[in-house]
Amino acid sequence: MVCCRRLRHASHASRAWLMSAFAPVEPTEGRLADTIAEQIEQQIVAGQLKAGDALPAERELARIMQVSRASLREALLRLVSRELLTVRRNAGYTVAAVTAPSLTDPLLRLMQTQPKAVADVLELRQGVETLAARFAAERATEADQGAIAEAIEQMEQAQQAGDAEAAATWDARLHLAVAEASHNVAVVTVMRGLFTVMREHVRRTRAAMLVNASGDQALRDQHRALVAAIRQQNPAAAEQAAEVHLRYVRQGVIAE
Repeated sequence: MVCCRRLRHASHASRAWLMSAFAPVEPTEGRLADTIAEQIEQQIVAGQLKAGDALPAERELARIMQVSRASLREALLRLVSRELLTVRRNAGYTVAAVTAPSLTDPLLRLMQTQPKAVADVLELRQGVETLAARFAAERATEADQGAIAEAIEQMEQAQQAGDAEAAATWDARLHLAVAEASHNVAVVTVMRGLFTVMREHVRRTRAAMLVNASGDQALRDQHRALVAAIRQQNPAAAEQAAEVHLRYVRQGVIAE
């Protein structure tokens, strides 16, 4: 029962935060649908609306934004055509996930057959994620900090329980949460697009690192240092923590 109450509380808190992402639309000289679409798109670009977030029902959203349902529907369908939203009958509108299959599928195949591809992905991660960590320490909102804290908590719980698959997934989600906290649309788009590749990459690198207790402790300490630096709003420390973590992983993969 306690678990259920926690889940309901988390669900209500998440919904309250999502509702706060929308605001009444200010009158402009242009078409109202364009203004609505632009406001929602800005929330997606800024990372306030994340992949998988379900928008409120049309009637409710129209009330919050103080617009007609006809103009709102036109704006939402425009965002669907731009592949920023998805829509399903009786399920409403959802923020689309950037999967970039034309990029991720070849990388996944190469990682399965070519060891060098794993090291190459690490080089890419090192460049993007050190930058993301610095920006996250400068720009993370309270909601971003909550997402990062949840990811590291779930990752450590899964690792302690011996669930390697869940630990790898939450590890990847932690790094994605840091990227989303950067509020840099280029960084976020690249990291979201590479999420499937990153999850597989994390699974492989964790297997190489966690062959002994010292590797387990090292990864735990590195992740905690990264999260702490972001929480303390220390950009230099966050960048350094990301650099140390990815260098450690890279050296382990090369040795493996």
